[in-house]
Amino acid sequence: MAGDPTERAGAAVAAYCIELIERAGPACVAVKPQLACFERLGAPGWSALADVSAAARAEGLLVVADGKRGDVPVTAAAYAQALVGETPTPWGPVPGLGVDAFTVNPLLGIDSLEPFVAAAEDAGAGVFALVRTSNPGAADLEDLPAPAAPLHERLAEMVDTLAERLAGSGGLSGMGAVVGATEPGHIARLRELMPRAVFLLPGVGAQGGRPESLGAAFGPGPSAGLVSASRSIASDPDPGAAAERLRESVWEVSTN
Repeated sequence: MAGDPTERAGAAVAAYCIELIERAGPACVAVKPQLACFERLGAPGWSALADVSAAARAEGLLVVADGKRGDVPVTAAAYAQALVGETPTPWGPVPGLGVDAFTVNPLLGIDSLEPFVAAAEDAGAGVFALVRTSNPGAADLEDLPAPAAPLHERLAEMVDTLAERLAGSGGLSGMGAVVGATEPGHIARLRELMPRAVFLLPGVGAQGGRPESLGAAFGPGPSAGLVSASRSIASDPDPGAAAERLRESVWEVSTN
């Protein structure tokens, strides 16, 4: 490994992420590895991702694979096998990553979501569909009328249509939604359209989102949202303290 940059980079990424998990994990319920940051390193990156996922599970954390997958159904099924299922071969099954949940892009339509939901059903996993994302350009498409309401509301209706498939015993569903914390004005309406969905709320911290603006996401109960902050925790001199501050802020909002 000494002279191979891909192997060295993969090992360094794994070590860095595992250290963050150890330091910040006690204040968290989940980790959300961005798949692109691992996949760009080739096979060593995928090995690093597997190691990081295993370390997170060892700390009692959920793993949400953030790859925003989306494709025609036959390819979506292959993505689902890689994330939560397994791939049959003549030599035996090849297991996938085995994460607890993953993000998907629903813009190809509800048939493209079906393989993901079916795989999540089989694995007891969750799915987070992009509904109203945190990036500034989200408004270019997601807020356009389609035709009587913004596109993000139509996406929310698709999520709710699938919610029963992944319904849990507590009234919430494993069919969740990515709802950016950077535009909190949309949250109340999206909660109305998706009463059973767990919201994955990225954009707090480096992107400017604020925990105190997210109260509408927690209408059904404290467990109805996962607030995601990455750079603001990872770049803090004390990631554990940064994660604990966020945990306290989110808990206060979610229980009021």
